[in-house]
Amino acid sequence: MSNPGLHFERRMSNQDALMWTIEMDPLLRSTITSVAILDRSPDRERFMDRIERASRSVVRLRQRVLAAPYNVAPPEYVIDENFDLSYHLRWQRASGNGTLRDVLDFAEPFAMTGFDHARPLWEMVVLEDLEDGRAALVQKIHHSIADGVGMMKLSMAFLDTEPEPLADPGPMPEVPTAEHPSVLDQFRTSIAYQARRQKAALVTVPRRVGALAQNPVGAAQGAARSAASAARLLRPVSEPMSPVMVDRSLSVRFDTLTASLPAMKAASKRVDGRLNDAFLAAVAGGLDRYHRRHGVTVEHLRMTMPINVRPEGDAVAGGNHFVPTRFAFPVSITDPFERMAKMRELVTVQRSEPALHLVGPITGLLNRLPVSLTTAIFGGMLKAIDVVTTNVPGAPRAIFIAGARLQANFGYGPLTGAACNITLLSYLDELHLGISTDPAAVPDPEVFVACLQDGIMEIEKLAHD
Repeated sequence: MSNPGLHFERRMSNQDALMWTIEMDPLLRSTITSVAILDRSPDRERFMDRIERASRSVVRLRQRVLAAPYNVAPPEYVIDENFDLSYHLRWQRASGNGTLRDVLDFAEPFAMTGFDHARPLWEMVVLEDLEDGRAALVQKIHHSIADGVGMMKLSMAFLDTEPEPLADPGPMPEVPTAEHPSVLDQFRTSIAYQARRQKAALVTVPRRVGALAQNPVGAAQGAARSAASAARLLRPVSEPMSPVMVDRSLSVRFDTLTASLPAMKAASKRVDGRLNDAFLAAVAGGLDRYHRRHGVTVEHLRMTMPINVRPEGDAVAGGNHFVPTRFAFPVSITDPFERMAKMRELVTVQRSEPALHLVGPITGLLNRLPVSLTTAIFGGMLKAIDVVTTNVPGAPRAIFIAGARLQANFGYGPLTGAACNITLLSYLDELHLGISTDPAAVPDPEVFVACLQDGIMEIEKLAHD
């Protein structure tokens, strides 16, 4: 597949910059990881060629981060003169017996290892010689480059929908010219960037003044609702709601589950809901079972769920276009229909929060604070979260990587202080769940996964009742 017209801004948005700066606290490290299982090893020469082409046409793959002098503007991206494809794309033999567990055991420390900030913020490793002749592609990318949706769009630069290329890709694109901006140039462009932003902000002032003059009461009420919503978004939390998943560490454990996409969709339709409602109801049921296995009954847990705020039809693949909403959700509702309906109600409320449209100004304000204070504020929002859930739409048709057929694709979002992160990625008629747990919070991951499996099966069963 050729470059699908991807576009990246040269400078980080306020939200991208926030994902970059909060890593002062290693517990808030924001690496997105994926594990793709292939029916065989990709053709090495062909895959290297595809990634080389992608790095020349999608320049973000060749850019490193450059901080603005005195932090007068968000960091920018410049072409890395030392770009070395063999560093970013590596090949090695799978360890052990080449099982899925062996692949995940490799992926865990790979995900936990920080990026070299002097290089572009992505890496890939092809693991060969898996059992049954299969292979795996393990990838990681920094969250400041893209969110889950953006990462899927970015991946289309080197994925195919046919096992063999349908046409000659043409000549190799030219190598992007390396950039060496001086400190003076950086300062000048940073000031110009802030001036453009201030000018754009001033354009909205007359419209706001007009709205205030026409309806002062309504404008005041709207401002009050927005302020209250922003306060809910930024409110710190001191401790998890779970009495079981309490401790935190810098480590992570990866696991997987697979569910039926048609069954989960059919179940959600029985309450006029969406796939996400069935997903959240299954997670809630699994967490309830896990706590009961530990002799504890909890009414609610605290969830972070990113809500996609990309404009409809937005072709920008990079950057972050989500708001990390936080809310307490019930896990003790025994009736699965009632549980799905409740999830739908809660998510509808979260999607209507006025703060969703204030994410730019809010993150801009946070970025103007000292880094230590910004990190402390954001850490206060995230470190006592019980579970993060993410639902990323995947490919509805078969995907190939340099001739190898994709069999499964598991995404792993960052924990950023949470006890667990459960990322759903659809592919064909399956749902692939990447389960990240903090071993300090979940010391018995096999039990945790089994409870989630029971929660999924409970929801799938509704499609056939």
